[in-house]
Amino acid sequence: MNFQQLRSVREAVRRGFNLTEVANALHTSQPGVSRQIRELEDELGVELFQRVGKRLTGMTPPGQQLLPVIERLLREAENLRQAARDCSSHDVGPLSLAATHSQARYALPGAVKDFRQLYPQVTLSLHQGSPRQVAQMLINGEADIGIATEALDQYEQLVTLPCYSWTHCVVVPPDHPLLDGEPLTLARLARYPMVTYEGGFTGRSHIDEAFAKEGIKPSIVLSAMDADVIKTYVELGMGVGVVASIAFDADRDRNLRAIDAGHLFAVNMTRLAFRRGAFLRGYAYGFIETFAPPLTREVVEQAVNLANEASA
Repeated sequence: MNFQQLRSVREAVRRGFNLTEVANALHTSQPGVSRQIRELEDELGVELFQRVGKRLTGMTPPGQQLLPVIERLLREAENLRQAARDCSSHDVGPLSLAATHSQARYALPGAVKDFRQLYPQVTLSLHQGSPRQVAQMLINGEADIGIATEALDQYEQLVTLPCYSWTHCVVVPPDHPLLDGEPLTLARLARYPMVTYEGGFTGRSHIDEAFAKEGIKPSIVLSAMDADVIKTYVELGMGVGVVASIAFDADRDRNLRAIDAGHLFAVNMTRLAFRRGAFLRGYAYGFIETFAPPLTREVVEQAVNLANEASA
């Protein structure tokens, strides 16, 4: 039994049993992948995959039972490598971050800059995606730390910690009627076409819930993942925008004005997550604390222990 065999099984499941994609992911040949899987099955004495000819079509019941063990062995092997690297070179190595567009654009830059000054020999990589894509990157081991507002706390494979709360604001052109000084209400807002986030992004669910509770159906003419896109279309006169408050900068957004909407929509919580059971190198704890100062190493380790006790 060897780790390449285990990786071949794991990737076959991740890649939808497409051996061509598995071979590409593992930098080997398709016959090589098939051989690795067959050799492991022969050693274990059970078939892990269902087949039609030479094509994999799914997992057998024994395969489904053994897959979590295979994944755990591969995680522990990676943890062993990470621990060894941490012993030999505390502040040197890679750190992979996954975040939504809004977090990558508005929340992360300051923390990344400060972290680089503290750990100049750490190589950072940043992946962007939807909240569910961020979660999947963590689960698959493609990222070490993930940051998003939605979805992360819905996965038992992740340890999730609250970072900071935020509210929405309404952005409009300088001469818009909503700037008349009258209180902003959902009814007033709904009189105008609206540009805001796509479903599942940046507190969109709280926006929908607020209007639904009042029995008001807003006219959403455009939805997007990124606040900069939303603001661009507001500047073009397509409608009023509803964005995260951190996405508005008076100096940068000189052609727009912001109106606080914290009283209209529920407060949102941005969370940080990492894969349960993953070994975090020392500088990973450093990044977490740089991004969210209350999340010291002690606090994070306590959260890990509580998560482990809850799953025991």
